[in-house]
Amino acid sequence: MKIDESNFIPQLKKHNEKALEYVVDQYGSLIKTIVRRHLSGLKEHQEECMNDVFLAVWDHSSSFDETKGSFQKWLAGVTKYKAIDYKRKYLNQQRETSWEEMIETGQEMRELEALEEEISLETRQLLECLREEDRELFLQLFVEELETDQVAQNTGLKKEIIYNRVSRGKKKIRKLFGNMQNGKGADCS
Repeated sequence: MKIDESNFIPQLKKHNEKALEYVVDQYGSLIKTIVRRHLSGLKEHQEECMNDVFLAVWDHSSSFDETKGSFQKWLAGVTKYKAIDYKRKYLNQQRETSWEEMIETGQEMRELEALEEEISLETRQLLECLREEDRELFLQLFVEELETDQVAQNTGLKKEIIYNRVSRGKKKIRKLFGNMQNGKGADCS
């Protein structure tokens, strides 16, 4: 069976390796561009990140829903969030480095600060459409990586309410991200 634009998605969902090869051939440059943009200071991790994107596409292709947008947008979102995960992973590794090593290499310290600022800016941009209370929930859950029980205790909210707010917030962010990918401005409504 020849894989092309008309049949690669169903074949990918069936885990046909030729469909994944098609994705690599057709969308590899898109993935490479996004990864390079987000991991420009981490060149040694770019190829590994791209491979993880392809693995994520392979493992989670069944979650792609054609009614919610194009495969290209979905793939761009997967790639962006995978690259952000790599930035976080790199930051966490750098934070574990001893202070003596950091002082010896002032350049590394400056790179770490720049990377932290870049992640902070991207996080603020993603969350700016949320109400302040919801933004705080996202920060506690996804940036500070607190458990839901701890966030419930901190905020006085029930876990069910937290789950509902996070779900609505994620939908709003996905909508915003889709509009930005289409060249439309951020629509926070």
